[in-house]
Amino acid sequence: FAAMAGSGPAYIYQVIEALADGAVMMGLPRDLANEHAAAMVEGAATMVLEGAKEGKHSAKLKDEVCSPGGSTIRGVQKLEEGGVRAAFMSAIQAAANRNEELGKK
Repeated sequence: FAAMAGSGPAYIYQVIEALADGAVMMGLPRDLANEHAAAMVEGAATMVLEGAKEGKHSAKLKDEVCSPGGSTIRGVQKLEEGGVRAAFMSAIQAAANRNEELGKK
């Protein structure tokens, strides 16, 4: 738990930064890109927490946003090609392993 709760915010900051960078790349000013990326992450987190109360998994929320043949599923495909889920899982594992190493000192 500590590896996710303690290190996770840094990972999400990188996600926000990457989302904002993508928006800037597409022409949005940096201040608006940062604001909208952070607000989107906040909104998505709220949806996950509210959905959990109803027994709705985050994968279901993702599916509800992905229109067949649409732009979102194309972006999801690129994230999968880049190994985004595996990278997050590996980051949590690496942090947990390091926490264990530090605890033995």
